[in-house]
Amino acid sequence: MKSNSLRGLVLVGSTLFLLSPLCLNAGSVKERQKNQQGRIYQGIETGQLTRREARKLEEEQFHIQRDKQRAWRDGELTRRENRHLRKDQNRASRDIYRQKHDSNVRP
Repeated sequence: MKSNSLRGLVLVGSTLFLLSPLCLNAGSVKERQKNQQGRIYQGIETGQLTRREARKLEEEQFHIQRDKQRAWRDGELTRRENRHLRKDQNRASRDIYRQKHDSNVRP
């Protein structure tokens, strides 16, 4: 019985979170990270990225994720924090593009 009430509470909490206006910002951050992870994975699969390049790009994604968690630590994402995350994601996106299109390829 306790498990069902906990599930209900989690469901209500997650629903409220998804409906909050700030979630739109968080969702876009999350979707971009997911997209960028896919681009890195695709670069690994096709050989466009060397192991070293992929590792560096993965570290960059990790740092963005860590910054996002820190920004949400107080329960809200301010405009400044959102702008900082977007700036980091833009830089990461450019880095992914550059690394995938440089002359280094995995043998």
